[in-house]
Amino acid sequence: MQTTEALQGSMTPFRGRPGRLRHVELRTPDLQGLSDFYHAWGLESVGSRDGGEAETSLAFRAQGTNHHVLRFVEAEAAGLGHIAFAASCRSDVDRLCGQWDQLGVEITMEPADLQNLGGGYGFEAADPEGRRLRVITEMIAADPRPSGLALPQRLAHVVLNTVDIDMLCAFYVKVLGFSVSDWSEHQMVFLRNGSDHHSIAFNQASHASVNHIAYEVGSLDDFLVSVGRMKSAGVDPLWGIGRHGPGNNCFAYYGDPAGFVPEITADVDQIDEASWVPRVWQRVPGQSDLWHLAGPPSPEFRATAAGQPDPGCHPPRWDDA
Repeated sequence: MQTTEALQGSMTPFRGRPGRLRHVELRTPDLQGLSDFYHAWGLESVGSRDGGEAETSLAFRAQGTNHHVLRFVEAEAAGLGHIAFAASCRSDVDRLCGQWDQLGVEITMEPADLQNLGGGYGFEAADPEGRRLRVITEMIAADPRPSGLALPQRLAHVVLNTVDIDMLCAFYVKVLGFSVSDWSEHQMVFLRNGSDHHSIAFNQASHASVNHIAYEVGSLDDFLVSVGRMKSAGVDPLWGIGRHGPGNNCFAYYGDPAGFVPEITADVDQIDEASWVPRVWQRVPGQSDLWHLAGPPSPEFRATAAGQPDPGCHPPRWDDA
């Protein structure tokens, strides 16, 4: 069980922190079936500017103006490529890179104009298990898609499996500037870097991997329409529908053709920094699902969310001196 200090998130957070999630890049040996699945999901394909990566990658955009929210790159093994966050301007990118560097974060790419899909200006750093985190500004904007449709609006959060939840929690709070919102016993910790209850969460596991990636729709009605759209495409949830205790968000989890778990979500708690006190939720059906509809996570969901050990990660290391 966590100490009172850790549970209350009273480890002093570093004030420089990245903005909202931009996109996630995933690696997979096989791109087959992903376009059909994510088109049914409500995402739209995005091509590279020169078309040169079309055979080895796929990218998808949501309803907003972010260039893309999800990209798959063909690789020998499945895993995380990087998680990208927003910054407001180049000076913020430079400032945050310098601050993280002074705090001992491994900077894997110095600030530069990016040649990757969507362009922009940014830098890349690694967390204690080797995950690549990018902070980017000035990405190419996409034309807004038609409003009024029950489509994913943005990337909501990313949940990651870790072998050391305490180290990763301390690193993201003390160094990267996140705050603890809640715990699910000592199994999961929910971290925020804005008003959303969580943008990153960690799940204690036997190996490091991607647990799931959530996409937000605009309302409860849009959530139900999205679940119905997947059902019409012949795809049922691995777990859900329901409403979580931690974060209060609606959930429906699926398995995609690459073996990753995407989640449809809506209505996540918005945090008042002045009054919020983290809680410890029990891992029981009535707190995992406040609607009492989903039951406990299915064995298929647990196995898919566990994933395979990520070849891009390593045993955690961080000198918290």
